[in-house]
Amino acid sequence: MRKIIFAVCVVVLTTFSMLAQQKYLVYFKDKGIVKQTSLQKNSPAYSEAVQSLSERSIQRRKKHLGEENFITYEDVPLYQPYLERLETTGAKIWNKLKWFNAVSVYADENQLTKISSLPFVEKIEAVKSLSFQKDKMDDNSPKSLAKNSSTNSSLAYNYGASYGQYALSDIPQVHAKGISGDSVIIGILDSGFRWKLIESLVSRKVLAEYDFVFHDNNTANESNDVGGQDGHGTAIFSLIGGYKEGNIVAPAFNASFLLAKTEDIRTETHIEEDNYAAALQWMDSIGVDITTSSLGYNEFDPSTFSYTYSDMNGKTTIVTKAAELAFTQFGISMFTSAGNDGNNSWHYIGAPADGFNIIAVGAVSNNNYKASFSSFGPSYDGRIKPEVVTQGVSVYGASVSGTANNAYGYGSGTSDAAPIAAGVAAQLLSLYPHLTNVQIRNILLATSGNAAAPNNEIGYGLVSSLKTITYPNFKKVDQSYSINKCFEKENILPQTVVLHLIKGIQTVDLPMTIGTKEIYSSAIPSYNDGDVLQFYFTYTDSNQTAVREPADGKFFEATYGKMIITSINDGIPEAYDLKQNYPNPFNLSTSITFFAVDSSPVELTIYNLLGKKVKTLYSGIPKIGKNVEVWNGENNFGLVQSSGIYFYILKNGDKIQAKKMVLLK
Repeated sequence: MRKIIFAVCVVVLTTFSMLAQQKYLVYFKDKGIVKQTSLQKNSPAYSEAVQSLSERSIQRRKKHLGEENFITYEDVPLYQPYLERLETTGAKIWNKLKWFNAVSVYADENQLTKISSLPFVEKIEAVKSLSFQKDKMDDNSPKSLAKNSSTNSSLAYNYGASYGQYALSDIPQVHAKGISGDSVIIGILDSGFRWKLIESLVSRKVLAEYDFVFHDNNTANESNDVGGQDGHGTAIFSLIGGYKEGNIVAPAFNASFLLAKTEDIRTETHIEEDNYAAALQWMDSIGVDITTSSLGYNEFDPSTFSYTYSDMNGKTTIVTKAAELAFTQFGISMFTSAGNDGNNSWHYIGAPADGFNIIAVGAVSNNNYKASFSSFGPSYDGRIKPEVVTQGVSVYGASVSGTANNAYGYGSGTSDAAPIAAGVAAQLLSLYPHLTNVQIRNILLATSGNAAAPNNEIGYGLVSSLKTITYPNFKKVDQSYSINKCFEKENILPQTVVLHLIKGIQTVDLPMTIGTKEIYSSAIPSYNDGDVLQFYFTYTDSNQTAVREPADGKFFEATYGKMIITSINDGIPEAYDLKQNYPNPFNLSTSITFFAVDSSPVELTIYNLLGKKVKTLYSGIPKIGKNVEVWNGENNFGLVQSSGIYFYILKNGDKIQAKKMVLLK
């Protein structure tokens, strides 16, 4: 008994000591090796980096980065002698962030002085606090009163009161096709998870869980936690993975899950950014495919270490940089709540929702009206935010109230919307395991309800799971490609499905073969990288009705060598029209599209932020219809331009159109 009491005292004293200190990020100058040589495959550092990853993680990275380049410098472990030397200062190492070649430490001023004098320390920064998106309740908001699934015999499951929130995004229709997140690993970063005691979660496949607040394997409430802290994460888990017919059937209930407790609310509602980064690093090593979080930023007291709106630029905060690394380097699909600050003075999205590739999710009602509390964009550097929306008003999920394991309740917030969008992505990846995170992101944006005119209120609009799975996609096999397609109709005559592939004036008609889960596919001929391909599908249904998809006058379009598909209208436009470049932001090159209505001369020119002409991309008589020009980031003299904001301007007579783009190096 004395030993137990003594252990408790030690924990309490240690916790008190750390709370009395400030938390800092200590960055090292190197990893004990030169960065350029660290990736040699015969080096011990490379071998150790590979051994730190599961086979599942390696396979996901290879799909994203290729067979040869799936290990990066970020994977190289921290240099152990540096850690040992740092500990001699008396500082307490908390999180080891190999992605950033840094550690977070608890240290007082004296210890901090000693750390700053170490020759291998590059810089020291205070760990900043970011808010956690608590649910917002709106007593006047309608509940999810769509028809209860128990009265609808055409549905595969009895959704109970959860039906409306999922039907809004066409999730039950995808469930009916047998798609529920199988073989996908989803990571959830939240306040804690009481999943072992909740009827809709206890039988879910939880691969691992970790508490980054207390550094143990228990994500449910502990003695030092604020009561009910694990309630929020439990509800979020149920919204993406819960399963209890008659109450809740979430989009990805057959997925596997990683649970990370990253929020510490003992002092105030906040999360320390190093916990989020450490959790992503942990999830990556296990093999996560998709992550969702409810972390966000809003303004704090100016006397605290904090960020400002100018930092919401996609490249400043630790959480955003970690999310971007997870996406760009390691192939993970990233989702986060846009924020619940739409009604206050901050009102913008925060971090990591400001990331270039993370999908920030806003909230709408069950009538698809934007929730007033849902934060909006743009990011500080002018990008559209949020990307998409799902229902986030009066969302029905599991509750930890009382002692019952079958309690449910309604919550409102973008933290409720994000797991629904992530669940749709899991359904898509479950059907098409070959998809990269870049393809997943593009498909979600291209198929959402406001894709034709995205804005900073609802982004690309309401997510539809049915539209995502019926959108065509590429699969690369060795050096060739196939096009894959599911159709919404059920009564298709398989032998009639044909892919019509167009390059220039040549059209190739390719029969498609039906496979598992009614996926039609066809290998396509080899073309030159950069060739623009247009295509459409035709088939006949059992009623002998001929169908074309997309409709007459429209085509899907893709660039050979890229696996991104866009749907376009190839008819003669009504007016000159300059489109947003893609990709944006970009690194190596970007495509700029404009439409011409006649043969009058035009000029397409790029300017820098100071108004200086950088490059004339096109000058002359365009073709009527669609025109595409590619900018490689160089000026008229072939000199590579620096990172920053650029403008491209289309002049047609006295008419001028301009848009903004971001070059990243």
